[in-house]
Amino acid sequence: MTDYISPWMTDELKALRDVARQFFEREAAPRMAEWSEQRYVDRDFWLQAGELGLLCPTVPEEYGGPGGNILHQVVITQEQSRAVEKGWGNNVHSGVVTDYILKYGTEEQRLKWLPSMIGGRIIGAIAMTEPNAGSDVRAMTGKARREGDEYVINAAKTFITNGQTADLVIVAVKLENPEDSDADPKAITLIAVEADRPGFSRGAPLRKIGQHAADTSELFFTDCRVPVANRIGAEGAGFPALMTQMPQERLILAVNAVVQTEKALQLTLEYTKDRKVFGKPLYQQQNTRFVLAECATLAKAARLFLDHCIVAIGEGRLDNETAAMAKWWLSDVQCKVLDECVQLFGGYGYMEEYPIARMYADSRVQKVYGGANEIMKEIIARTL
Repeated sequence: MTDYISPWMTDELKALRDVARQFFEREAAPRMAEWSEQRYVDRDFWLQAGELGLLCPTVPEEYGGPGGNILHQVVITQEQSRAVEKGWGNNVHSGVVTDYILKYGTEEQRLKWLPSMIGGRIIGAIAMTEPNAGSDVRAMTGKARREGDEYVINAAKTFITNGQTADLVIVAVKLENPEDSDADPKAITLIAVEADRPGFSRGAPLRKIGQHAADTSELFFTDCRVPVANRIGAEGAGFPALMTQMPQERLILAVNAVVQTEKALQLTLEYTKDRKVFGKPLYQQQNTRFVLAECATLAKAARLFLDHCIVAIGEGRLDNETAAMAKWWLSDVQCKVLDECVQLFGGYGYMEEYPIARMYADSRVQKVYGGANEIMKEIIARTL
């Protein structure tokens, strides 16, 4: 699909694509080994990205943002995925946290936090997952009780992207004493917590089998007091907000899946045409050609479906079930193609210095986070 141009791509988006591509290749790719070792991306990189306008592209100009839309975030995500592993947590910062504040926050909250998020001076995270509550969000046990003009939060969260470096964390909890005495006891409320609040602490960066540069941590809230003014949206309105935002979050995961699939195919084509086996290039072996033909077919179908979803979200009509289809199927394709590509690399495919090996390790969690793929199928099945 070398001559294929996505139907949603415009000249403006191409210009952004070029800026993002050059930035990631110049500033990120050379530092990936360092970031992988320390398990997080340095703060100065966030500031550099902010200066270039690569953070929070959907924020309107009135808050200091570029006034773009989700397509701008998609372009930035694609170029990050092409250049480096999914180590930088901008998709959560810009594609998730920003939109919660924009859509459900107060004007005071937008003015207080968004300008610094755009510049990279505040890094955002969202804390939903708990040790015993992942895809089953309603099973969370984290609590907050209201005392006057404050909430007192007690919760333990895990697998939190940007957890180690975040300055602002939107935490999902259940209220012990909601204002409405008849409120659903399982209802979820979203509260923004600044990282310098007493009672907030972080565990060490979690050591994962892949995505080593991705800042992933446990977060702890122990009698952490936060002003009621920090609540995002109404009491008990967290779950509907989470569900409303999920199609966008899952689309971003699907974007990563397709770009990594395309990149794996490209790397493997180059390798098999150069690598000689039994006196001729590996690519000339019929099995190799057939495997790559299958991978190319999957990659093309994946790209076309992804572009269908991107057009839909750009027009405000990407529904939850289609986003679930994209998330599970495209991540499944990613893992299948990468497995085939690693096999064609032979022993070298298992060596960390080869990008294909790192991509293989990075890919597996795509079928887990953002809602496990089994949950995606349940969402789809309910609409049939």
